[in-house]
Amino acid sequence: MHAMQYRITLPADYDMKIIRRRVESKGPALDGFSGLGLKAYGIRERGVDGSPVNQYAPFYLWAEPEAMNRFLWGPGFQGIVRDFGRPTVENWQGLAFEHGPALASVPRTATRHAVAVPADADPSGSGPAGAVEDALEELRRLARTDGVHSTALGIDPRGWELLHFTLWEDTAPPGAPGDRYQVLHLSAPDLARLPRGRQW
Repeated sequence: MHAMQYRITLPADYDMKIIRRRVESKGPALDGFSGLGLKAYGIRERGVDGSPVNQYAPFYLWAEPEAMNRFLWGPGFQGIVRDFGRPTVENWQGLAFEHGPALASVPRTATRHAVAVPADADPSGSGPAGAVEDALEELRRLARTDGVHSTALGIDPRGWELLHFTLWEDTAPPGAPGDRYQVLHLSAPDLARLPRGRQW
């Protein structure tokens, strides 16, 4: 599994209805894209759920790295480049993925929470120094939480950043950490092919 996201920050007075119309018309194009586990078409709106920005920020979980490459070099991503410029594409190695109790629902929101692995921590250790193990335990806890559609954990070893991404059936609970997104559409053609649990 591979996780990917690009975040396109838009002007403060940008009409987000433009993005909503874009997703409504173009979103279903990936509903049958082979190798794509899921794509959550996420947006943040300035002043909503504490967001300081307007942002279009789709998030992907890939079942096949070849499918990710096919997307990045294909017409879908080139449309993003044409309309908004070439965004930075963040990506993370998949560490774990779990279904939640609300997997059968259509998720309406998502949370994204990035955490740096402390420089003096042993990422794979146990106990207080086990940053990855602690994150895996948090993922397992989240996967049992009412309202969770699915949840993923990834790591960028270049900067040693852990990323938690969770899709919610409705609004995420008030204590859920991280940025909050409205999910306008979910493409999940190969959701069943995303490996569950710890991925090593």
